[in-house]
Amino acid sequence: MSSFAQILLVVWIYLFTSQLCGQETTKTEMFDCDPGWIGVNNRLARKQPPVTVKQDFGYSKTSHASGDEGELGGVVTPAGEVAYYGKVMRPVTLNEPLHASGVMAIGHGETHLLLGFFNADTTNEWRTPNTIAMRLNGRGDHFFAYVEYCTSQWRAGGDTTPFPTRTDPVTNRSSLIGFPSGRQMLPWTLTYDPRGNERKGVVTATIGDDMAVCNLDESHRADGATFNRFGILNVMKSADNGSEVYFDNMTIQGKTESFENDPNWDGKNNRQTWQSTLVRPRFDFGFSQTRFAGGIAPGELGGQIFRGDCRYPDRMASFGDKIGELTLGNPFKASGKIAMTRGVTDSTTLFGFYNARDSMRSNELQSDSVPASVVAIHIEGPSREGFCFYPVYRTKDGNSRVSNLRESIHIYPDGAVHDWSLAYNPDGADGKGQITVSLDSESGTFDLEVGAKTSGTQLDRFGIVTSWIDGNSQDVYWDDITYTVNP
Repeated sequence: MSSFAQILLVVWIYLFTSQLCGQETTKTEMFDCDPGWIGVNNRLARKQPPVTVKQDFGYSKTSHASGDEGELGGVVTPAGEVAYYGKVMRPVTLNEPLHASGVMAIGHGETHLLLGFFNADTTNEWRTPNTIAMRLNGRGDHFFAYVEYCTSQWRAGGDTTPFPTRTDPVTNRSSLIGFPSGRQMLPWTLTYDPRGNERKGVVTATIGDDMAVCNLDESHRADGATFNRFGILNVMKSADNGSEVYFDNMTIQGKTESFENDPNWDGKNNRQTWQSTLVRPRFDFGFSQTRFAGGIAPGELGGQIFRGDCRYPDRMASFGDKIGELTLGNPFKASGKIAMTRGVTDSTTLFGFYNARDSMRSNELQSDSVPASVVAIHIEGPSREGFCFYPVYRTKDGNSRVSNLRESIHIYPDGAVHDWSLAYNPDGADGKGQITVSLDSESGTFDLEVGAKTSGTQLDRFGIVTSWIDGNSQDVYWDDITYTVNP
């Protein structure tokens, strides 16, 4: 069937279903051209100058870490784009032990990098799939260290015993102390024992005399992971400041690396400078001429979606179609295709039905991440579960309600194309109202609370609206969407 014939078929289905639904009217948008939807702050990344990202690390003839000439290091900068320098290894899985050790010296500044085992084929975001690493996060004259892992399914875990903490004798609360920056030599180790933690696996790291332990979750172990590099990997969130770091006298899987000579490890973007528009919180979403979501024709909805911040009007964004007025006393629905190509920890994408005024209302408190007056789908964590696909709603003046489907339906930032749907039935759940969502063959329902239907909530847009608590970004795309309107 030709593309033109496919388009005619979709239009016929749209007209036929509209007639069957009586007063309920649906609209189909195929995004083969700009739909003319209403955007607010959704293209900030294109209105501000890009940020310069500099990576300059790898083999160095300097002697900061151990005093001996020759080491690894240089300037490492957190960014949305990958940069690494790593020793090529035979592929190792979570069923095999891992070990590395050496000395480090972390310079003053805002370091943010991973030192550890990773997979060069899956470096696309943070948390980075297929990693076991120490995350080093600089704060001027000191740096914090964390132990973390991420499976092949983007499910992550961290230290159960954080690196050095101090307990307040009055409040009994613990807080991180950190390690000294300024190129002070610090010995370190990183090991993974697949037999530890009752054979679920355990990661242990030391810096100086301090130790952190990270036990793998049993279901995470079942996800599996494969590692083919050991070395330095930048944290891939968005452009930020970097600093100098150095490492020497490493032992990796039993082999010593003194770096007297260039080891010629594998590198990617580690000696590059570029201009980046992936800067928090610069939104860059709307109509796109790309074709990630697998629609019938080129063109789609989506892009770079950061979390919003309701404290500042210019840090919230939306892009949606006018749909008239819907209430929680009316049935409505939406469906289409979706693909997620990038996802960073502490990020959220919210799409569905919302209110142009209420959902973009600014306020000083960040007590609720879901905007007012929405019935929509969330794509977000928690990190231990990767990226979940589940319904949420919030009435005009109430608190948000999150589905018990959270952590049950997953979507991965792997570019795979999925079919999705969202349907609201005001007569469901014994008249309280019920939301049903699906992603491919998985589906579930979510009941509204008593009184939600009479809250006066009105929905007048369909599309993307940012959350109210700030955070990181996702790249998500939609196409061939059919949704309810009330013209």
